[in-house]
Parts: sequence; structure tokens; C-alpha cells
Amino acid sequence: MILDVDKFMAEVMRKDPLEKEYHQSVREVMMSIAPFVEKNPQYAENKLLERMIEPERIITFRVPWIDDRGAVQVNRGWRIQFNSAIGPFKGGIRFAPDVTLDTIKFLGFEMIFKNSLTSLPLGAAKGGADFDGVGKSDSEVMRFCQSYINELHRHIGPNTDIPAGDIGVGHREIGYMYGQYKRIMDEFSGVFTGKKIGWGGSLIRPEATGYGVAYFVQCMLARKNQVLAGKRVSVSGYGNVGSYLIEKLDELGAKVVTAADPYGYIYDEEGISGEKLDYIKDLWTVYRRPIKDYADKYGVTYVEGKRPWEVPVDIAIPSSRQNELDESDAKTLIKNGVICVCEAANMPSTEGAMHLFTENKLLFAPGKAANAGGVAVSGLEMAQNAMHYSWTSEEVDEKLHGFMENIHQTCLDYGTEEDGYVNYVNGANIGGFVKVADAMIDLGVI
Repeated sequence: MILDVDKFMAEVMRKDPLEKEYHQSVREVMMSIAPFVEKNPQYAENKLLERMIEPERIITFRVPWIDDRGAVQVNRGWRIQFNSAIGPFKGGIRFAPDVTLDTIKFLGFEMIFKNSLTSLPLGAAKGGADFDGVGKSDSEVMRFCQSYINELHRHIGPNTDIPAGDIGVGHREIGYMYGQYKRIMDEFSGVFTGKKIGWGGSLIRPEATGYGVAYFVQCMLARKNQVLAGKRVSVSGYGNVGSYLIEKLDELGAKVVTAADPYGYIYDEEGISGEKLDYIKDLWTVYRRPIKDYADKYGVTYVEGKRPWEVPVDIAIPSSRQNELDESDAKTLIKNGVICVCEAANMPSTEGAMHLFTENKLLFAPGKAANAGGVAVSGLEMAQNAMHYSWTSEEVDEKLHGFMENIHQTCLDYGTEEDGYVNYVNGANIGGFVKVADAMIDLGVI
């Protein structure tokens, strides 16, 4: 049975014509899966692809709250529960002014494959709101989070849907949301992950996504008999993921020479290490300050209005937002001799950029594989909550390392081509698809 990707995508776009990021995410997956499905017709016969791209439910709600001046504000909230074939819904909550239904939908779709790749029993969901926490007082953030949970509590639970943090949602926001859930439901349960250690969190959870990306890069290089030590690395974001990624890369001997925000990037030839690493770890996560502050403090180059991908490096790791690295950036990286590109964010490379990386046989890993360490350790947090027990940081880090090695092996199993090149995009998409699709067949048409 021949699967026509263009015809399939035409129907997706007909149903949801304005959801451009979601279209991009679905097309990327479909391009990988279509040849596999043609060889395994049971997936087409059971309409697995058509069922998988439709969320089980989409919840949209208003979030009214009162600011410090006593004025009423209204935001829009979402929770998309995409797929629960292999476990309860699991996925973060993003608060940012540019969040839309399209954003949440593409992120939720990506979570299907990411969560499956961890090998843990985790379904896929995503949530968020068009709320900007920058410049808001703690009291305003608290009132917003409580209002958000006033509606969301109806749809989540430790065995139903377990939210976590994402952009704009850290320990503070998780605390306020979890507190309101606890107040309404009168229970102390593992309904959220990303909690602080003192009230149910897991050691290594804040570091997990960044550390996991570094471990995945290690795996990719090891297959080519190379190591991270001595490699020049370009990183973009410097929030929770980016800062801990830089920390682990530095620990493993690499030299990270860039960091960026939407306004520009810094270039530090000596590398972000020592005191400078300590400074950048708090720059956004604590103080919400622009990367230019780093340049001003340490006297390094700041390039306004550009992205860091023009800097010659061995390894490039986009770690900020979707579509931050485009086809032009990819051409520049390839021209400058990059050997590895690894996504630490969700879909940070455009379709054209991804095609160039794989066409030129670079080591290129999609975010759904490389940044799955965060949700993997969230799964460990859920297990610890269920057992009323906690593991040491060394134990969690060892388990994280194992998760990333296993995900890498799955990519090899499903993505190795006849000439030996590993197409990590195909490997991640097919490997993530098979587990969920097989479960959906087993569970019947529901």
C-alpha cells in the first residue's frame, strides 16, 4: 500500500489551515514513517497515522486574574491531551505571550514520539497560556497560576495527566499550580513533575534535559570514534536547558563559545566556564536578563540582531525555540565545517535546515530524541512519588545516562541506512511510532 504524503498533508492542512508549526511537525514525521508503513501495511490498515495526528481531546479555557493594581486581566489557556496508548498523558506547560493553539498542538504531537522513546509508560500532552511572566510580581504570577489550575484541575491527575514545566514555567510556577491543585483536591499526589526537592521533586530533574543532550552528543561522537573533549560548541538558549547543557559540556571538556537570546548573541573565545558559567546559569532562570549583560560584564563580543550559527564550531546545539535555525544558517554551519548538530529545543531547525544536514551526511539529532532526558527523569520523579521514596543524584544521573544511550540505540536500530549513515530523524520518528502504534492496535479502535 503506497502512502501519499502530499495527499495526507493536504488533508491535515484542510482541517487546520492556520496551524503552520503543527503542519511542519506532522510532515517531518510523515516523511520518515511513510516508507516504513508501506513495508508494514498493518499500520495503514488500522488508520494509525490518521488516528495519531488527532488529539484525544483539546481543552481551551479562559484564565481571569487580578493584577497588583486591582485590574482584571484575561488570558487564554490550553491543555491538549494527545495520546494515552502507552500511559497517562504527560507533557509540560508553557507560559509565553506568543503561545497559541498551534504552538501547543505541535509540541503535544512531538511528545508522542519523545515520550515513547524513553521506554517509560508515558502518554503525550502539552499545555500552556499566552501569559507573560516577565515583569510580573510573585503575587501576580501566583494569582494567574491559581486561576489556571481552577480549570485545569478537572482534567489532570496522577494516573490521568501529569503536567510539568516548560518555557516560562519553573519551580515558582509549578509550586503555585501544585499548591492550588492540592488545595482543591485535598490530596498530596504526584500530579506534577518538576517540583522542588522538599515537596516531591527529583534530584537532577532541573539538569536532566541539558545533561541528557550532552550525553546524546557523546553517543553520536563515540560512534565515529570521537569525543567531546576539545570540541568547540555553539549553544543558543541559556535558560534552564541551555545553562545546564553548557555546564555538562564544560565538565566533559568541550568549549562552549556562544549563547544567545532573540536580540543577539555573545561570542566568548575562551569558553563559558568557571565564574562565567555560574553567572550565566542565573542570568535568565533567576534574573530574566538579556545575554548582552554577559558581554558587558566579561568584555566579550556581542553581536546584535544575529544568531550564533555564523560562528565556526565543531558542534552546534540550538537550545531555544522552534525554527531558530533556518536553511541559511545550515549552509553557513556546513561551510564552516560543523560535524554535528544536535537539537536541545523542540523543532528548532526548519525543514530546509534538517534536509541539508541529512543530505550532507552530518551527525544530526532531532529534539524528540536528544532532549528526551527531561521527560525521562520526570518519569523517574513519578515513580519516586508513587513509592514515597527518592533516589540519590548519582543514581538518577546514572539512570539518565542509560536512557540517553538506549534512545541512541533505538535511533541506530531504525535509522541506519545501507551505506552506514545514521539518519537520526528517521530513527527517532520510526522508533517512537512503533511502540505507540502497536499499543493502539492492541487497545482497539478507541
